[in-house]
Amino acid sequence: METALSPSSSPATFPSFLLLFVSVYIVGYFLIFRSWKSSSHLGASCLMSLFHGTPAVIMASHALLTTPRASVHSFASPNTVSETTVLDFSMAYFTVDLLHYLIFLPNDFLFILHHIATLYVFATCRFAVGHGAHALLLLLILAEATSACQNVWTIAGYRKHDVVLAKRVRELLSPPFYLFYTVVRGLAGPVALYDMAAFYGSGAAEGAVPRWAWLSWLVVIGSAILVSVLWVLRNWVDWFREKNSSKKYK
Repeated sequence: METALSPSSSPATFPSFLLLFVSVYIVGYFLIFRSWKSSSHLGASCLMSLFHGTPAVIMASHALLTTPRASVHSFASPNTVSETTVLDFSMAYFTVDLLHYLIFLPNDFLFILHHIATLYVFATCRFAVGHGAHALLLLLILAEATSACQNVWTIAGYRKHDVVLAKRVRELLSPPFYLFYTVVRGLAGPVALYDMAAFYGSGAAEGAVPRWAWLSWLVVIGSAILVSVLWVLRNWVDWFREKNSSKKYK
C-alpha cells in the first residue's frame, strides 16, 4: 500500500533521472544521430523524448492505479512515493530538454516557455505543496500519450527531404497522428482540466493545496492545451492544403 509523505522526506530520485536523460542525450547526439551533422541535436532531443513519454505514461498509470483513494477525485490528497517518483522523472526530462533549447534553439521561445511552465507546475507540487500530484499525473498521461507517435512523426519530418522512406512515413503517419492528437489534446484534455477546476473551485482542496498553487496550475495547463489545439489545427490546415494542391496537379 502506498504511503503519503512530506516533500522533505521524499526520496531524491531527481539526480538519478537527470543523469539518465543526460546520458540518453549524449548517446543520441554523438552516436545514433551523429550522421545528421548540424541537426544531431534535434534527433537527440527526440530520442530523449521517446525515453520519457511512454515510460511516463506507464509510471503515472501505475502510481494512480496502485494508490488507494478516499475519493475518485482526490485531487488534493498527499503525494505518495510513486507519484513523487514520476514527478522527479518528468522534471529531469524537462530540465535537460530545456537546456537543449537554451543552447541550440534559444529563439524557440514557445518551447522554452512551455518547459519552464511545466517545471514550475511539477516543482511546486513536488517541493512546495506536497499535494495534488494525482491530478497532475492524470493530465501528464494525456499529454504524453501521443509522445511516441509524435516523435516518430517529428524525426521523419526532419529527414523527409533527404530520405524517401522518411517522407513516406511522414505522409502515412500524419492523418492518424493528427486525429489521435486532436482527440487526446482537444477533447480529453479540456474535460480533465474542467474536472480539476471544478474540484479546486468547490473548495474541496482547502487546507491542502493553496489557492495560488491550483490557480497557477490551471492557468499553465489551460494555456498548454490551447497552444496544443492551435498547433494541431494548423497542421490539419496544412495537410488539407497539401492534399488539395496535389490533386490539382494530377
